[in-house]
Amino acid sequence: MARPVISNKIGVIVDSFGVGVKEGLIKAKAAGADGVQIYAVKGEFEPGALSPSARREWKAYIESLGLDISALVGDLGGHGFQDPALNPAKIQKSKEILELAMELGTNIVTTHIGIVPDDPNSRIYDSMHRACEELSRFASDMGAYFAIETGPETAAHLKAFLDGLGTKGVSVNFDPANMVMVTGDDPVQGVYTLRDYIVHTHAKDGIKRASIDPRDVYGEYGYEKELDHAKIAEMAESGAAFLEVPLGEGGVDWDGYLNALNEIGYSGYLTIEREVGSNPEADIRLAVHFLKGYRA
Repeated sequence: MARPVISNKIGVIVDSFGVGVKEGLIKAKAAGADGVQIYAVKGEFEPGALSPSARREWKAYIESLGLDISALVGDLGGHGFQDPALNPAKIQKSKEILELAMELGTNIVTTHIGIVPDDPNSRIYDSMHRACEELSRFASDMGAYFAIETGPETAAHLKAFLDGLGTKGVSVNFDPANMVMVTGDDPVQGVYTLRDYIVHTHAKDGIKRASIDPRDVYGEYGYEKELDHAKIAEMAESGAAFLEVPLGEGGVDWDGYLNALNEIGYSGYLTIEREVGSNPEADIRLAVHFLKGYRA
């Protein structure tokens, strides 16, 4: 297989630096990134905390650094959209995050929706489907996307769920490492399977060390666990079942993966996510260098 040549922009999740948004933006620029992804569920970019003038000021500041916003993170945690009692508030918050994204210059919000059940007739499946149908219509009307992060289920199962929504306002944020570490699904084949839905990607690598129930990572309504990024990061650092590692050191076939993205015509961001490690800034710089090695 020929080594791929990419033209994709390279992004960084600002929060991966762990130093606040403004300092994180400066570090992202210094690392050589073209753009950034920012958490918008709570903290400095929570929609309710940003006045119209503050939104304009942040947009201007990010542009002054020569950075784009690749996407906002709108992952509300918990059980995603599996609990119908909580969905109205979560749907409303998701819509507010998407509106903020559009004001800041991006039309993508990444999220987790919960593990898609195997049984399409189950109550949890119905709850998730109804919520995603509403969000998909809302996003489509704005020319925007809620992008589900891969990992909790196989690519084929996720595609079947998305195919049933009727619109593509809910699409995919493709994370190859999550597939390697949890489901053991093949990211290269996953790109071809989900080709009609991929609007954003995370650049991350990992190793699967043992079989694990995805519910123990991402949680499920009625199960003892729920989605908690801090706890997932602890799991990825301990390495008992899976281990997050620097780009190129794990189970992701980067030549095959990037070739597949080229073949389906994906031209969006490769956004670096680093959730573990004592020196994330150094790891992110190495990741930027690794991806730039694929440029002509």
